[in-house]
Amino acid sequence: MNLRILRKAWRSRNGDQPSSAFSHNIIRLFSQLSSQSTPDAFGIAFDIDGVVLRSEAPIGGSPRAFRRLYDDSGNLRIPYVFLTNGGGISESKRALELSSLLGVKISPLQVLQGHTPFKQLVNRFENELIVAVGKGEPAAVMAEYGFKNVLSIDDYASCFDNIDPLAPYKKWITKQVADQSRAVAAKDLVLSQRVQAAFVVSDSVDWSRDIQVLCDILRTGGLPGRGIGHQPQLYFAHDDLAYQAAFPSERFGMGAFRIALESIFNRIHPHALEYTTFGKPNPFVFKNAELILKQLVLSLQDKVQVLNPANAGGHNFKTLYMIGDNPAVDINGARQAGHPWFSILTRTGVFKGKENHAEFPADLVVDTVEEAVDFVLRKECSS
Repeated sequence: MNLRILRKAWRSRNGDQPSSAFSHNIIRLFSQLSSQSTPDAFGIAFDIDGVVLRSEAPIGGSPRAFRRLYDDSGNLRIPYVFLTNGGGISESKRALELSSLLGVKISPLQVLQGHTPFKQLVNRFENELIVAVGKGEPAAVMAEYGFKNVLSIDDYASCFDNIDPLAPYKKWITKQVADQSRAVAAKDLVLSQRVQAAFVVSDSVDWSRDIQVLCDILRTGGLPGRGIGHQPQLYFAHDDLAYQAAFPSERFGMGAFRIALESIFNRIHPHALEYTTFGKPNPFVFKNAELILKQLVLSLQDKVQVLNPANAGGHNFKTLYMIGDNPAVDINGARQAGHPWFSILTRTGVFKGKENHAEFPADLVVDTVEEAVDFVLRKECSS
């Protein structure tokens, strides 16, 4: 695009020569655009655990790195999202937490968690009884998405006497329902209505109880204690075998829980477990991230916070950067997604090797997220 094209487009629309004032404004605008990079030509997706944070502590110079994505007034200037398989709380709460930890203003639109795609299933299960599994607030997350008949597995299990034979030996105290009338109503509902779907929203806190109860739900057609029936739907927010937490070596993730559940279920049921997994490295997750980044570009251009996703299709990125620590998840996902994704692997999480990963090599390997951001900005924002 150049000044001649702009003038030609103006004449074809107005049938006349542009005024001197118009020419002056166009020349000034064009010179401004030509003297700097176009930040909307690229976008960034960051993994969180092992890249930006370890547990709740920033790592790898992440606060400094993120401040470089904003202008001096604290306004976002580079479009980016968090693309994480983690979760358990709403995107709005996670945005507030990240804003506090990193010292920048983060919108819920920028937070894409493993369970975020569950929103797409609201029309199917909006009024059906569903069970939400995991740490944090899994039922509250699903309710915020629009599911109207959802119980956490804690509340669901509490409706059945003796469903967990190990409960008397567990020292922790589960949260009691404050509204007893609500608890009675929930129990009546559970004992008379079949569960239509179970959603593993985040990592299970009590594997023995959750595997037991899920097997009861899944093999009986949604009514524990009954005979074998058709399996309800089962969804996992992601399938990570391991992730980097505060402990020096990786911890088992939702993928490990899925393997344990599947192994046991397949031993006690005549048909193999059927399930659907979301999260990275599925290519559609990266496509969704690209769509959100397009919305962010429009919000930066139009100074609008909430946009119609249908309006985002007109913008095409030259490069999208995936910055992650897990070769099998972050790098593999970016590689499967293909153009315009460029993968950057950090050494602060799951990956700690000196050379590139052998099976899932990244386009670039760096030590920290700060180095990754420095590379991106030098490459994209140099005059």
